[in-house]
Amino acid sequence: MITALIIVGSLLILLMTGLPVAFALVGLSSILLLYFLGPNALFMVVSASFKQARTEVFIAIPLFVLMASILQFSGIATTLYNTMRMWTGRLSGGLAIATTFISAILGALSGIGATATVSMGLIALPEMIEKKYNKNIVTGCITAGGALGPLIPPSNLMIIVGGYASLSVGKLFMGGIVPGILCTLLYSMYIWMRCKAHPEDGPPLPEEEIATTWEKIKAIPPVLMPIMLIALVLGGIYGGIFTPTEAAGFGAIGALMIAAMNRQLSIPNLFQGLKLSFKVTSMIMWLVIGGGCYSTLITCTGTAGMVSGFLAAIPFGTYGVIIMMLSITLVMGMFIDPVAITMICIPVFLPVLHTLGIDPLWFMLMFTLATVIGYITPPFGLNIFYMKGVVPDNITLSDIYRGVIPFCFIKIGVLILCLLFPALLTWLPSLIG
Repeated sequence: MITALIIVGSLLILLMTGLPVAFALVGLSSILLLYFLGPNALFMVVSASFKQARTEVFIAIPLFVLMASILQFSGIATTLYNTMRMWTGRLSGGLAIATTFISAILGALSGIGATATVSMGLIALPEMIEKKYNKNIVTGCITAGGALGPLIPPSNLMIIVGGYASLSVGKLFMGGIVPGILCTLLYSMYIWMRCKAHPEDGPPLPEEEIATTWEKIKAIPPVLMPIMLIALVLGGIYGGIFTPTEAAGFGAIGALMIAAMNRQLSIPNLFQGLKLSFKVTSMIMWLVIGGGCYSTLITCTGTAGMVSGFLAAIPFGTYGVIIMMLSITLVMGMFIDPVAITMICIPVFLPVLHTLGIDPLWFMLMFTLATVIGYITPPFGLNIFYMKGVVPDNITLSDIYRGVIPFCFIKIGVLILCLLFPALLTWLPSLIG
């Protein structure tokens, strides 16, 4: 018991100091393994690091990030937004609804939370502010829309969850489709209903800016290529044509081809895409290695079994245990990076699932959804700070907090629906055997 308290308490203290999570995990694991098990235990740190770095499914991460980076620098986001703007211009809150749908598409292209938030913050935010949209609606839809990325496949977070939990990444991708679509539709419905009740919050475009039917039709072909790329990548995985890693390579090549056809495959754009890919991949892999070391620490010291036993003994039945684990995840999401939460929680939660006979695929999909909510939960949601980095000075952090809170409740509502109706998550994965 004392050992478990030292391990968990030390990690919390280190995280509160602001030390990067990856270094906190690696450093703490090394020190405590040395303290509890002696010098020979340090070989476990090296072994765990190499094991994580050599996990085949993680090779997909840099390739999917490269695909997203190339598409980001090829002007796809602007093209998608302009097209969706034409089709939603007559609706109350139409620009915010367009932003939400484009964020979902960009999320499917990138698999990470920052891409859509930063892109739409630069593209859509100035126009919505100019059209006198309520700043809470503006900041809320961009911040929350960006957080759809890690939920909608292909998702880098799901690749990490699949690698750690020994689950099919293809099935995790398939399971993320329904909650991703539900969140997108409910976000849009909330925006439309609010702007319908309060027209000043999100007025339709002026009549002179409404596109004609022919203009709308002409705008469709340029956006079909990235959507077809997503369909081919995911269809190849689901159809068993190629593995997630092979699909990621195919997606990266497809992104280069799209950029070339759009005449955006310049040396500067390629350099920026590769630079961003290296940065994001390095950050993620350090977290993966840190998580592997911490997992080794809590397993070898018996902490995982002790915490898992405590959770399994909660006197509220299986659903009580599930709610407790998801609640822990939601609370951690207010303070810690979602990838770090995955590294810390999965080694502890997995034995509980096996003890109680809980479907690991269903729970890990809910866990992913709960973790993704952390991108937009105050006070330290990552997307909130990405948003703060692109908004003008007259929009404060408090404005962004107020904007995202309704979207947090919508996402928690989707999580509750998935808890009550497991088929929302498991039906599509069941189709691929």
